[in-house]
Amino acid sequence: MAVPLVEPVPDEPAAIARLESGSGDSEGESERALLIADYHAGIEAGLRYERGVDVPSRAADRRDHLLSILEQTDPDRLVVLGDLMHSIGDPGGAERGELEVLFESLPPTLEVTLVKGNHDGDIESWLPDLEVVPGSGVRLGSVGVCHGHTWPAREVLEAEVICVGHEHPCVRLEDEVGGSRVERAWLRGPLAGKGFAERASYEGVGWLEGERSPPNLVVCPAFNDLAGGTWINVTGQSFLAPFLPDGLADGEAYLLDGTRLGSYDAI
Repeated sequence: MAVPLVEPVPDEPAAIARLESGSGDSEGESERALLIADYHAGIEAGLRYERGVDVPSRAADRRDHLLSILEQTDPDRLVVLGDLMHSIGDPGGAERGELEVLFESLPPTLEVTLVKGNHDGDIESWLPDLEVVPGSGVRLGSVGVCHGHTWPAREVLEAEVICVGHEHPCVRLEDEVGGSRVERAWLRGPLAGKGFAERASYEGVGWLEGERSPPNLVVCPAFNDLAGGTWINVTGQSFLAPFLPDGLADGEAYLLDGTRLGSYDAI
């Protein structure tokens, strides 16, 4: 049985991706990458400024959480699918300090790649050791990664699996007595050609021409549990990515513990 290219880490807002260095066959060398999305360092300052909500800093908890997952999974690379930081402009002292301490705490041999999100500003100018790629994404072996706030690069659409952030998918679950709770969720399903085929930059992409099956799309939950998100099973909620929901065919939702909820629009 083939090993999945992307597999969620149980009970965590993170996944392990197998990034082949060659053509994608099992004989080639592969790199294991931990994927997370929407870390939003410094979000507490943003909540105070934007909404007047005073939340004590959870910077240390976020850092320890990520370090714990890294220790558990022992990847070769960390890939952040955008919005490593929260402020859209220049970060304040607390936010910059949070990220500087985080990077000082990471294993020294760990490579880190950031797919630049709409919140990441000029992060590469003050974290010079961080590899930053455009938000439209890149292809890493058979896995394409992008943030999700813009249309994916052509090379991303030619991958077998595409992983995005930005959306912060959540589901609202109700119990028998009318109580409710909101939980972060994964969205997974094959891409649909609607919208993509109409863009000239994607002309000749194999699956859009019917030459192969479409890639699977994985919409990752936000790492930061304060970041809010799109309630995918609540009427009237709008998706943020320009290719959703039309670009996701037969998408299913999963909780972080792996519980399969079925079609996200029928929960």
